[in-house]
Amino acid sequence: MTREEPTRPPKTGLAPRLRGLVFVIFMYALMAVMGLLCAPAVLIAPRKAAIWSCRTYCRIVLPAARLICGLRWEVRGEIPRGEALIACKHQSFLDIIILVRVLEAPRFVMKRSLLWAPVLGWYARKLGCVAVDRGAKGAAVRHMLRETSSDGTPGQLIIYPQGTRVQPGAKAPYKVGVAALYDTLETPITLAATNAGVFWGRAEIARRPGLAVVEFLDRVPAGLTRSQAMAQVEGEIEAASDRLLAEAMGRAL
Repeated sequence: MTREEPTRPPKTGLAPRLRGLVFVIFMYALMAVMGLLCAPAVLIAPRKAAIWSCRTYCRIVLPAARLICGLRWEVRGEIPRGEALIACKHQSFLDIIILVRVLEAPRFVMKRSLLWAPVLGWYARKLGCVAVDRGAKGAAVRHMLRETSSDGTPGQLIIYPQGTRVQPGAKAPYKVGVAALYDTLETPITLAATNAGVFWGRAEIARRPGLAVVEFLDRVPAGLTRSQAMAQVEGEIEAASDRLLAEAMGRAL
């Protein structure tokens, strides 16, 4: 699949940029303060305390986004509980925040460079996130499979099947990582779509008012061939994300 031009949200004026700047300052200041205050508890009970700390952070950030920027959020569909493999569209840091807010024990397949990000990287390790070097390709997939099949960390494993953030409406290829996990773990895949990038864009200060949605879809059953599973993963996630994009563009200000 070739990459296409993304659907661009309406241009924003000065006020949304100023509100966005206030929110960004608040968000990262809170991350630093909470990261330090919660660190002793995380040292004592690494994963349990890290999950509580990250979820509490999200419980503060999401209402702040509504208060400061008029940005609301909503989750649709059945939220996975217990052990689960989740393949989710990735458009924004916002969809990560929403997933951490609603899942019981989330852990992400993430790019290795994020491990060195202040605060965020340390907590990602404690959550049990699986870091991969995207440039290593085959070696990265083998490392991911070793980490996920041998560490025994419970909870919901989230993988972004395109391997990176993709702007709303843009098309980018789906990587083999999700199919490799599907085969190795022999488990269904819960699919999820989003329109978060319309309101919280990559490398943008502005936060647009509106309703950001993460929607959990049907599961891909275990036992399919790789090609069958990948066709369902891509087809359903893209169709649902396009539907949510159309909804968001109709509401975007």
